[in-house]
Amino acid sequence: MVDWHLGTMGFGFKEWSGVFYPEGVSSRDYLIHYSKVFDAVELDSTFYGTPRPEYVERWAAVTPETFKFCVKAPREITHDLRLVDAVEKMNSFIETMAILGDKLGVILIQMPPDFTFSQIHNLAVFLRQLPSGFRFAVEFRHRSWQTTATSQLLQNHNICWASADYIHMTKRVMVTSDLLYIRWIGRHGRFDSHDVELVDPTPDLEKWLQEIQAHVNEVFSAYGFFNNDYSGHSPTTCNRFKQLLGLPIKHSQPPRQGRLF
Repeated sequence: MVDWHLGTMGFGFKEWSGVFYPEGVSSRDYLIHYSKVFDAVELDSTFYGTPRPEYVERWAAVTPETFKFCVKAPREITHDLRLVDAVEKMNSFIETMAILGDKLGVILIQMPPDFTFSQIHNLAVFLRQLPSGFRFAVEFRHRSWQTTATSQLLQNHNICWASADYIHMTKRVMVTSDLLYIRWIGRHGRFDSHDVELVDPTPDLEKWLQEIQAHVNEVFSAYGFFNNDYSGHSPTTCNRFKQLLGLPIKHSQPPRQGRLF
């Protein structure tokens, strides 16, 4: 049995007020309500910089014991330094995120679109220096990485190859560790609003499920996160996928349904 952790990319969307969050709830309390519905979240805010420790402490304090935070490594490490001489900054980031304790799920290392396979040496050096005791996933955004050498490198370190439903990338699962990490991103800026599902993603989700099921015997845990750009309203889409998996669905108590169909 695979231990699934499913949620959305971020939780602090004002457009969700009255749809996912009850009307009038303070944005300070969004995470409290979110964690009653989903058991995991991917934090995009960490991509823009390491959060202050007191923020991390509050995230841990207001969420259930089994809740998981997956965090994106800061862009200074992945996009500015491109992993070169970045280990000290990565260790500092991890030290702060470790405040979450057992609630820290996976640390996502998302590489920029122009980071190509020609830079595999930089990746190899960086991965060798990562501290033990934490789970990592790497997301590539250039197709040159789709080689057996990439798989072997990640396998050597038991690091997950993150799968993504994203423009230009192949929609497939590559197993390089004992966990799966899947990101349903969509095309950025696809929708003008994010308070209701604007397309039915079910056919695509069914194809993803077939791909995932071919590998479920190879992993113990799986993380999956949905972006608002994928179908318009990520909480609704996440629950759609949970339904396909046969997992129980928890509902927030909105005054109206957050979908068109």
